[in-house]
Amino acid sequence: MLQSIRNGSRSWGAKIIIGVMVAAMALFGVESLFGLFGDDPNQEISVNGEPIMRQQIELEVQRAMRSGQVPPEQERQLRNDIRDELVTQTLLTQYAEEGGLYVSEDQVDQLIVGIPEFQDEDGRFSPDIFRNRLSGAGYTPLSFREELEVDVKRQQLQQGLAFSDFTLDNERQRLAELQRQQRSFRYVMLDEDDLEGGIEISDDELQTYYEANADRFERPEQVRLEYVLVDRREMANNVDVDEEALREAWLERTEDADRRVSHIMITFGDERNRDEAQQRADEALQALEDGESFADTALRYSDDTASAEEGGDLGTISPGFFGEAFDEAAFSLDEGETSSVVEMDNALHIIQVTDIERPAFEDQRDSLREDVAMNEVNDAFNDKVQQLIDESFAADDLQSVAEDLSLTLEESDWLSRNDQGSSVLFEPGVMEQAFSDDVLEEGYNSEVIELDEDRRLVVRVADHREQTQLPLNDVRDEVEAAVRAKRQQERLQSQAEDMVARLQAGESIDRQWLEANNVRRQDEVTASQLIVQAAFRMPHPDDGESTYQTAVLPTGVAVLALDEVTAGDVDEERERFVAQMAQQLRAQAIIQGLVEDLRSDAEIER
Repeated sequence: MLQSIRNGSRSWGAKIIIGVMVAAMALFGVESLFGLFGDDPNQEISVNGEPIMRQQIELEVQRAMRSGQVPPEQERQLRNDIRDELVTQTLLTQYAEEGGLYVSEDQVDQLIVGIPEFQDEDGRFSPDIFRNRLSGAGYTPLSFREELEVDVKRQQLQQGLAFSDFTLDNERQRLAELQRQQRSFRYVMLDEDDLEGGIEISDDELQTYYEANADRFERPEQVRLEYVLVDRREMANNVDVDEEALREAWLERTEDADRRVSHIMITFGDERNRDEAQQRADEALQALEDGESFADTALRYSDDTASAEEGGDLGTISPGFFGEAFDEAAFSLDEGETSSVVEMDNALHIIQVTDIERPAFEDQRDSLREDVAMNEVNDAFNDKVQQLIDESFAADDLQSVAEDLSLTLEESDWLSRNDQGSSVLFEPGVMEQAFSDDVLEEGYNSEVIELDEDRRLVVRVADHREQTQLPLNDVRDEVEAAVRAKRQQERLQSQAEDMVARLQAGESIDRQWLEANNVRRQDEVTASQLIVQAAFRMPHPDDGESTYQTAVLPTGVAVLALDEVTAGDVDEERERFVAQMAQQLRAQAIIQGLVEDLRSDAEIER
């Protein structure tokens, strides 16, 4: 998932503008001081002693969600992917810095000024645009420079590894020849309907297969769990939110929405002094109060003649376009409202908002209701979480804890360490707690597990059973199905080999052949891709002859007849693409090998 998000943007500036996820190294204010004096309670992962903070993870989650490329229902999986991605990025950064990779201040400067998203309409770097767009993405100039420097080091490392690999000319030529090669073949499918005679399975066969595949019929160590969940969203669902609160939340959410504005600008300094400009601005305001239209007033009073001829219209603006004072006035106005006098850059401005580009209230109603309700239960949620922490630590059971907190004590079925599912019990860290010594061996309640910012969980082992070999009688149907499938494949394989022997001897078989002509390796054909792959592994036939072979499929066996192999036409674009893909795959394999090696040697604590 993370790679698809990264691929959505190529440049650093675009990543910031659309919120695409990168390995954040941003500063987190006062809370970062914890690391100077001991373990930060907000540290989530340690990679060779280097912390990855919870704020860092949540920041990346929010950037990715704001990009619009991740559906809301995938947020939990996204959070897990981000944790793994940040671990990988940290390992690569550590390896790059240990290897002495260096990025100079001048290099960082050149990269920043070359990012199109930080340039004005003339293609020149704009410090104002730079600061505004960083601010909108949650960066300071310093934190962005630091992150860019680290990212460039990782790119240097990855590019160095990728470029250290190469392909010889004869290898490229051979790859092109194989890619353009075409094969014409026929095939016959054999499945259980083609079996000659039934399949009888004896008890001895079942016993033999059961003993030979004992590990397939083991029941892993399992626990049944009791658990208590405090869920902020569930609490919010029970809150009544009135219309006025929704409207206020809508206005607050959209207060920074782009808006179309008009202005009346009265300058001072050359033709008039500050007091004269103020008097002229007061006259313009009075005209507006007396009912004159903004367009007519702008035409009479504004020194910005270009906009005055358009009724004072400046077009649609975003925060940061005209400076702090202008923003403070323009973005405090609702649609149709007019500001008082705003002073900025030797000029006085009267601003009117003519349109706000915000989503309709009704379209936002559901999400607004959720946000307002979530805010209303914040204190109650925090109180309940603290109560859960206090009571679960001291209690000898979870039933009493659930009753005291007016929560439901939930119970699970039997679960193993590696089970998967959609329950909260399968979220990261839960089963590790359930099988920890304190919970499993000592019988304590678990620590309060923070699933995400809205949910806290405590588990307790209600029952436990060790790993054991399941009796044959308990898995007899499963064993019999496996033996039957194995015998069926063996019988079909034998029948297919008999057909191949007859064909090689010059006989014909009474079967309907399916044909595939002039097929290339990557072509979409009706034949199974396994059959296509088998056909391209067969030896070339002599002219006018065919070669024959069997291919085992998941539910049967195929008999193949390869009739012709041709060189195929040159397709330079396709061959160039295949060569590039092959090179990229080799480079990725090298980088992945490094990552796996670094992970195997690293001390990673979660």
